[in-house]
Parts: sequence; structure tokens; C-alpha cells
Amino acid sequence: MQQSYTGGEVSATLRKQMPILLALGACHLLNDLMQSVVSASYPIIKQDLGLSFSQIGVLSLIYQLAASVFQPVVGYVFDKHPVSRSLNIASLLTLVGLLMMAYSDSLLSLMFSVFMVGLGSAVVHPEASRITSLASAGHRGFAQSLFQVGGNVGSSAGPLLVALIVATRGRSYIAWFCLFALLAIVVSRPVCRWYAGFLGQMRSEHRRMTPVRRRPLSVGKTSFALVVITILIFSKYIYMASLSNYYTFYAIEHFGVSIQASQVMLFVFLLSTAVGTMVGGPVGDKIGRKYVIWISILGTAPFSLLLPHVGLVATVCMSFGAGFMLSSAFPAILLYAQELLPNKLGLISGLFYGFAFGVAGIASAILGHFVDTCGIEKVYAFCAYTPLFGMVAAFLPNLKNVRYA
Repeated sequence: MQQSYTGGEVSATLRKQMPILLALGACHLLNDLMQSVVSASYPIIKQDLGLSFSQIGVLSLIYQLAASVFQPVVGYVFDKHPVSRSLNIASLLTLVGLLMMAYSDSLLSLMFSVFMVGLGSAVVHPEASRITSLASAGHRGFAQSLFQVGGNVGSSAGPLLVALIVATRGRSYIAWFCLFALLAIVVSRPVCRWYAGFLGQMRSEHRRMTPVRRRPLSVGKTSFALVVITILIFSKYIYMASLSNYYTFYAIEHFGVSIQASQVMLFVFLLSTAVGTMVGGPVGDKIGRKYVIWISILGTAPFSLLLPHVGLVATVCMSFGAGFMLSSAFPAILLYAQELLPNKLGLISGLFYGFAFGVAGIASAILGHFVDTCGIEKVYAFCAYTPLFGMVAAFLPNLKNVRYA
């Protein structure tokens, strides 16, 4: 049976869990801040080692695949054998990767360094997302948005810090970001304590990690919904890859801005994703995940279609609008998938975070090749149409009024 709460009980439990949810959001913030150092440092690394756009695409592919392929594996393993200090393991992996990235002098060593950073991400996302669901006190949309907005704030702050610290002083200053890995270990302590207590309680009572719930839809309808979600993730992350990895290069080439100015432009875009994420989850709780997915992905199209054809200031505005609309979709997509398969929270989180990272990685590598051969402006003009695939969201079943058995 689905656990039910009265309004007062939910509010009281949610207030009690807020320190854990805030700590999880802070862990996500610090993790994604460190993760964003990879893509934000691409112009510096390219200039420092004389790499081509294709080689930058390969680095992005390795990073994204490390983060994607291992996420469902981590989710599955920790569903079966949970570890209370898994978040600390992730921070240590990221620390090693950043330290190597600061001092690598060859493409091969850079490839290994971004692999380690990606592996840290592969642990954080399914684990922290699952713990967030367990600690949500029934407000899963709010809790997931709070968790994800922490990541988006970290992602937006990373490029700005790279511009201020690394771009002006040199690549070796990437090592300073290892301090955030140590801070993440400290911040995650209350989460680890709470999770250890939760696991102890579950084991003592011989209970499952989550209540057993029936799927809200038949196997056929569930499979169809998952196919639609897969198409939506392709639509979202191909366009996100074009902005996250090549927006700085586009700004430098098209407008002639400095590296520092391009990083500030990337910061504005990534900040918009934080705002959009915070809106998407709670709105999905109220009106249904399907409508948030539909509005957010398809609503990106006007901004993406205009972006390649406007001036500098308007480009910044269009990128903010595109980031805001597009980012509000992912909390709804993830929770929609978890509601389709409510007994596989870790696995689903790992699969969808991992698939998103994988699509972004493959798209980054392909786009890097096209940039080398066709030019960055033509690539941006092509990618502007990908949000139109959001129209397939109309075929998603509406789960807003579905009751779990």
C-alpha cells in the first residue's frame, strides 16, 4: 500500500526531514560544481595542449559515458547492497580526477582524469536521488526539485569560478577545486548518519527499502511510456550538449568575446537551468508530470530557434529562456519514470541519469566532429530544431489521478 499522510503529518515530517534534504541538495551542488569544471575548462585545455574540437568531443564522450554507463550499475548494486557512505566514495573519486586534470600533460592522461570525475558523478546521482525520495515525506516533486536545483546551482557556479580562478592563472589551478570535494565529505555527514539509521531500521524490521507498490499501468503501456520518455531525453540532451559544451566556443567565434566573458555567458545559461529545475518538480506535483514535460521541452523551441539569429545581449536572453524551459522537464521525467516503476528507485534513477549523460556524451562527440567540418554556427542552427521532438510528450499517459494499489 502507498503510505498516506494527512496534511499536518506531511508538513511535520517534511520539516523534520528538511535538514537532510538541504544537505542532499548541498552535496549535489558541490558535486555538480566540480563536474562542471570539466566542460568549463575545455577552452583552456584546448589552448594549453593544442587539441582539436574532435579531441575535445572525445574527452566529453569519455566523461559522459563514465558518468552514464556506471549509473544504472551503481543504482542496481546499491539497491541490493546499500552503503551508507556511498556519497563519500563519490567525492574521493572526483577529487582524484580533478587533481589529475590539473597536471595532465597528454590526451591519454586527460582521458583518464575525466573518466574519474565522471565515475564520481555516476555514484552521486542514483544514490543521492534515491535517498532524496526516501526522505521526501511524501513531497517527492518538491524534494527532487530541491535536490536537482542544488546541482544546477553548482553547475552554473563552476564555469564562473573557472573563469575567475583558472582562466586567469592557468590550468594547474583546477587543483583548488579539490577543496570542494573535501567540503562535500563534511556536508554529507548528516546524510550518511541518517541513511545508516534508516538502513539499520529496515534491516532490523526485515523490510524492503521501499513499500511494495503495483505499477500504475499495464506492461504494454509502461513500455510505450518509457519509449516516449527516451525520445524526450534525446531531444533535451542533444540541445543541452550543444549549449553546455560548445556555447563558449560559439560566443568566442560569433561575437569575438574573451574566454572570461564566454564563461559568464555560460554561467547565465546554467543559472537559468537551476531556476527552471526548482519550478518543474512542485508544478508537476500539482498539475501532473506529463504537462510539465510537454510544456517545458516544446516550450524551449521558440528560444532555441531564435538564438542563432540574434545579437549578443539577445543571445544571453534566449539562452536563459531555453535553459529555464528545458531544465524544468528533468525532475518531471525522472519522477514520472519512478512512478511507472515505483519499486526500482535506485535503478530508475541510475538508468535515467545515466542515459541522459550518455546521450549528452555521444551528442558532444558527434557535434565536435561537425563543428570541425561544418563550422559552429551551422551546428547551432541545426540543433535549434531538436526541442521540437518534445511534441511526442502528447502521447504520454497521464498519471496525475492514478492510484497505487
